[in-house]
Amino acid sequence: MPVNKIMIAASMIAGLCSFTCQPAAAQKKKGWKLIWQEEFNYTGLPDTSKWSYEVGHVRNREQQYYTNARPENIQVADGLLHIKGRKEDWPNAAYNPGSREWNRKDSLARYTSASINTNKKFAFTYGRIEVRAKLPAGGGMWPAIWMLGADHSHGGWPMAGEIDIMEFIGNEPSNIYGTIHWGKAGGGHTSSGSKISAPSLHDDFHVYAVEWNRDELSVWFDDSVYHRFPLAKAQAGDFNAFRHPFYILLNLAMGADWPGPIDDSVLPQELLVDWVRVYQPKKNR
Repeated sequence: MPVNKIMIAASMIAGLCSFTCQPAAAQKKKGWKLIWQEEFNYTGLPDTSKWSYEVGHVRNREQQYYTNARPENIQVADGLLHIKGRKEDWPNAAYNPGSREWNRKDSLARYTSASINTNKKFAFTYGRIEVRAKLPAGGGMWPAIWMLGADHSHGGWPMAGEIDIMEFIGNEPSNIYGTIHWGKAGGGHTSSGSKISAPSLHDDFHVYAVEWNRDELSVWFDDSVYHRFPLAKAQAGDFNAFRHPFYILLNLAMGADWPGPIDDSVLPQELLVDWVRVYQPKKNR
């Protein structure tokens, strides 16, 4: 938690004689132990001991180009991670003249943004992950808080699995989605998910979370569970992706089929993240 936030909180507690700024104090949860956290209580680019970047046109025919460690698209300031989607021309390093591939056919991208992840730096199996965030607004916006399977022994996506803690699309301004994706033993992929409606998703911060044990995944919005998924459904022969480690991703995508056309008039837009915390159960829970 940033020092300025602690000072504000302290000034509001009447009659408090002393106040200790121990980083984990405000994050204690009964029955859980904190195993990893990112409080964004510094200034500059994201901490490279925790985060790596995706670069380029990566997936889903999205229109944004993810840049690498570029302050105009990503920075930590005032106790928050800012991931900013912008309208601007940006050179496409994968450009291949004459290509028909969506991510190689154009020499310039028309939008930029950022995507960071903890791949090969932090992954976990079972527990609870919480992310406090405020979402962008407008047509074509597609922020996501999610996880991907780190075990590729049976192949990459979808066999390694995907856990979408929160997805939001700008043409549905009151809905958020939580979805689980996995691969089938015979090929292809399937999914299980739900949505929940809430006001002020881009006016207020909310906590987006997943709780995960050997039997079930549950998806949370603030204090409400809105989707449950039994892990047994994802059994593919002798492999179940959701009994193996997953790593964390934070990104702001734009465009593509699901979110629809980008409304240039709303840009730039930001995904703001206050903190990311991962817990595991205490043994006596």
